[in-house]
Amino acid sequence: MGRMYDYLVPSVNFMGPGCLKVIGERAKMLGGEKVLIVTDKFLRNQENGAVEQTIKYLTEAGLEVVIYDGTEPNPKDTNVADGLKIFKNENCDMIITVGGGSSHDCGKGIGIAATHEGDLYEYAGIETLTNALPPILAVNTTAGTGSEVTRHCVVTNTKTKVKYVIVSWRNLPLVSFNDPELMVGKPAGLTAATGMDALTHAVEAYVSKDANPVTDASAIQSIKLISNNLRQAVAMGENLEARTNMAYASLLAGMAFNNANLGYVHAMAHQLGGLYDMPHGVANAMLLPHVCKYNIISNPQKFADIAEFMGENIDGLSVHEAAEKAIDAMFRLSKDIGIPTSLKEMGIKEEDFEYMAEMALKDGNAFSNPRKGNKQDIINIFKAAY
Repeated sequence: MGRMYDYLVPSVNFMGPGCLKVIGERAKMLGGEKVLIVTDKFLRNQENGAVEQTIKYLTEAGLEVVIYDGTEPNPKDTNVADGLKIFKNENCDMIITVGGGSSHDCGKGIGIAATHEGDLYEYAGIETLTNALPPILAVNTTAGTGSEVTRHCVVTNTKTKVKYVIVSWRNLPLVSFNDPELMVGKPAGLTAATGMDALTHAVEAYVSKDANPVTDASAIQSIKLISNNLRQAVAMGENLEARTNMAYASLLAGMAFNNANLGYVHAMAHQLGGLYDMPHGVANAMLLPHVCKYNIISNPQKFADIAEFMGENIDGLSVHEAAEKAIDAMFRLSKDIGIPTSLKEMGIKEEDFEYMAEMALKDGNAFSNPRKGNKQDIINIFKAAY
């Protein structure tokens, strides 16, 4: 039996060095008059950084600008509420998110809260939104989450300490900007974590049970670009070529998982982020090889492919031996760029594994994992990463 697929990305995507310059005219085209910029304090305080440049281009185009800079990593429902107050009090008509996934998720959350009644948590799930959001434009400053091109809005519930996801076509930014000049000089640790986040998106999308030839094309190219450029981007933050290739890789991975969905790595990483506030990319990087090892039997050929995309020599190996090489390549890449090697050294407690495993299986990302597991399987993967 064949099946139907949908394919969603923002209507317009600008990429390449210097592309931020067109944001003013684009915002004007979409009818914006008063813009809320959603970002964090670090980016706001950077001299001639992404926020300052965005403000310059918007004001040159004749738009008024208001700023909310309270976004935290793993954005919380309280961040969304604070941003919403400013959006409403200032009568803004457009949202521009500047940053990585946290800023984009927070901005989407503000857009949802501005147009939907009740608690944001009530909209967790797939296609629960009934009203159009204000126009959202997303300026990306990290090569990682892909949130600038996705329908996903991830927020942490501060009462339960659980991350939840609102997945809807209405969340899609109308325009995305991936300008690698904004990524030059980012710290090595951030570059490593966000780069591994992008790799996780590409790998999980490639082996997802919702994958198709269109998403595979994006995922394959993303895995190759990351394998060939992430080490250089971490080692030398000013390397514009590596930054540009990582920006493309992140964008491609976002396009892949936006449509093929993800798997157990993200379902489990969301628990580490919600409960421990662990950086999302680090959580993904630490779990990725362990989940892939568990998933190999679901589709050995695809994992053998990944080994080849990551530059491993698989000549003369059986499919299963080649698939194991993909796991080796993931461990090696993580080690080379300085990702911590065990959950134990991150202060994670073993007694939380059972609760986190339970919640991971309820996470929306669990349903597209290529191998169906139970709570004990998830606990065992956490233990392997411990």
